[in-house]
Amino acid sequence: MFELIAQAKPAGGAALDQVAIATGAAGIVTVVLLWLGMGHRSGKVALLGRWARYSERVSGLPAWLAIPSAMIVVSLITALFGMLWDISLHIAQGRDEGPLANIAHYFILAGLFGVFASGFLSMCLPLEKPSRVAVKVAPGWYAPLGGVLIASAGTFALIGFPLDDVWHRLFGQDVTLWGPTHLMLIGGAAMTLIGLAVLFVEAGGATRSAPTWVGFLRRISLPGAFLLGLSTFQAEFDFGVPQFRMVFQPMLIMLAAGVSLLAARIWLGRGAALGAAVFFLAMRGIMALLVGPVLGEPTPYFPLFLVEALIVELVALRVKQPLPLALAAGALLGTVGLAAEWAWTHVFMPLPWPAALFPEGLIAGLIMAVAASCVGAWVGSRLALDRTSSLRGAALASAAAIFALTAYGLWSNGTQGLRGTVLVQGDHLIVRADPQDANWFTSTSWQGGGLVVDRLEQVAPGEYRTTQPIPLDGDWKTMIRLHSGRTLSALPVYLPADPAIPVHEIPVRPEITRDFGPEQQLLQRERKTDVAGWLWGTGYGVVLAIALAFLVALVWGVHRVSTAGRTPEREHVDQQRQRHRAHQHREPAPQQ
Repeated sequence: MFELIAQAKPAGGAALDQVAIATGAAGIVTVVLLWLGMGHRSGKVALLGRWARYSERVSGLPAWLAIPSAMIVVSLITALFGMLWDISLHIAQGRDEGPLANIAHYFILAGLFGVFASGFLSMCLPLEKPSRVAVKVAPGWYAPLGGVLIASAGTFALIGFPLDDVWHRLFGQDVTLWGPTHLMLIGGAAMTLIGLAVLFVEAGGATRSAPTWVGFLRRISLPGAFLLGLSTFQAEFDFGVPQFRMVFQPMLIMLAAGVSLLAARIWLGRGAALGAAVFFLAMRGIMALLVGPVLGEPTPYFPLFLVEALIVELVALRVKQPLPLALAAGALLGTVGLAAEWAWTHVFMPLPWPAALFPEGLIAGLIMAVAASCVGAWVGSRLALDRTSSLRGAALASAAAIFALTAYGLWSNGTQGLRGTVLVQGDHLIVRADPQDANWFTSTSWQGGGLVVDRLEQVAPGEYRTTQPIPLDGDWKTMIRLHSGRTLSALPVYLPADPAIPVHEIPVRPEITRDFGPEQQLLQRERKTDVAGWLWGTGYGVVLAIALAFLVALVWGVHRVSTAGRTPEREHVDQQRQRHRAHQHREPAPQQ
């Protein structure tokens, strides 16, 4: 038994020697970054100054924008590739031998540290006050507001790594993308683009004015990267192993589309939303090919977003004011756009949307699309420095609606009293059960060297059959998964022993009759079940408090750049708009 434990993959946190190595490496890189940035400010290190002069000469932008904008999109794409590869490795192989044994972690760390470094260097580069909204860091030191937000986002994401290890030690491995500390990594990376957008606004809206191909790439890569970041929350659905209700998928797609595409179109103008969608498809297509066929891991599929981008562009041609644009585009996103994504799931996605998802998916998706569009319109109008459009109330109500929809989606249970029988016929399974209105009813095998998600084919009333060979030995974990209504349940077919947790083997037999129970107990076998409730509450509370503080800082930054970072020319434009609107709303004189 002790020999088995020694050979098993560790569970419940990284080995202390790997923690020490990772901490030491992070410390060395941080010291180098501090030497570079603080040495530049003190005049003792000339390297950053030379880099700044070169970047200004090539780009025509101030160095505190040119350098971060060159670093940040590359860093985020690197981190996203590492994340998708990491998820595919966990799906195919299970736990790591250790955090340093997973090569995908190096891409994630390099990308996230690149994000933090771009924000920090932006803060260090200007030796004078760079903008009217710059933040006073110390006497004589004013940092660009966008640089502060980028560094904050990078810090928020990076602290997710040590907190993740603490979480594992307290609560066991959370083998799901939506673990609290995992969401910190994803959310911090995605929100970095808000900071970069603020940085562009501080520099005078350079994304609009550049006429060259470089300016074109800026206009599509920035909102495209934002769409990439927001879409990462859908990754469990992209791989076909979601651990939450299917209603989340249409909601998350509408959230990403509404926020990113509306913000892009209002801020950057005609073509920005469509360009963002094309950039998204190009990047995710390349990553799917790299992770799947090239590296031989489970392939991450992705939503389309192209129809949604066309909707936003077409509506914006007719509707000019941000709030009416958000409402009209949101309504079409939640109907026409949602229908396009429904069709796309049947063409491309591993789990197509069934009839059982409606009307719940349609209603939740429509509400989310309108709410997300209002939030995106607020962000876009703030970045466009348009104070004439009153969107604060709509944005606050929409944010509340988004949180309420998220809570609604999390409301689920793990049992409905269903019992099933599984017959093993060679490498195929016959399943006898009577699922009602299933969102998915699959044979799922994972963590044995790959992923097999087989949508069961009905061959007779109450009888289903697999359509491909199902692995039932080695390290494979095979179960029948059922999502019906609010119930997420599973019937184990074969689960190997895992002495590091420890759990016993659930053997496969020619005929198995078992109850469908809570699927979390099978998908997250490493999760500890004997932890006191107050400790769970404290853990979630700490992560939630950090996340809310970060979101408040982002909202403050976007609001600050819109109210204080204004030029006299922009004030004149807004005054003209206000006079034009007042003239339009003036009652006509009575006819004689």
